[in-house]
Amino acid sequence: MMIIVGLGNLGEKFKNTRHNAGFMAIDFFAKQNDFPEFKLQKKYTSLTSEKNIEKKYPNSDGRQNQSIKIILVKPQTFMNEAGKAVASILKNKKEAELVVIHDDIDMPLGKIKFSKDSGAGGHKGVNSIINSLGKQDFIRLKIGICPATKKPEAVEKFVIEKFTKEELLVLNKVIETSANALKLLINEDLKKTMNEFN
Repeated sequence: MMIIVGLGNLGEKFKNTRHNAGFMAIDFFAKQNDFPEFKLQKKYTSLTSEKNIEKKYPNSDGRQNQSIKIILVKPQTFMNEAGKAVASILKNKKEAELVVIHDDIDMPLGKIKFSKDSGAGGHKGVNSIINSLGKQDFIRLKIGICPATKKPEAVEKFVIEKFTKEELLVLNKVIETSANALKLLINEDLKKTMNEFN
């Protein structure tokens, strides 16, 4: 089982804002792979969608035609409380592999990067998840949002501003790349995915 969490802020006013890159990426992945419509799970304070995906490549142990349950999650909390939602979902799913998709102000727009077992890097949503789980050894898919010019000084204001039309053109390509990377992660493993996409 794999649980993929996309981070973002709630509400129409935050649609297409930089901090919502995680929501945008998970929505695209869900649509591309014909997941059912997201439904609110009040006990998890999250929108979720789940589906079994057939693995297209053999595992290292030689077995083929396996399927894996994928649960997509969009926490319906404030960004700095996302960890509560994630912890509640993982409570009875200890064996699940956790993947968190989020924006990264320290990476340029147009880039993605996978990491595992690393600090929050100032991201309040990721920090909340680390604090709620009491560990940081989960996979992260970081989507760069930093402009080509320079990192903005007023970061908290910058991340809740909407992407420009030009930036959205770049982001849409990145989100498609992210979806392809997630498929490889599901079919293969983190090492191969990092080698190809980092």
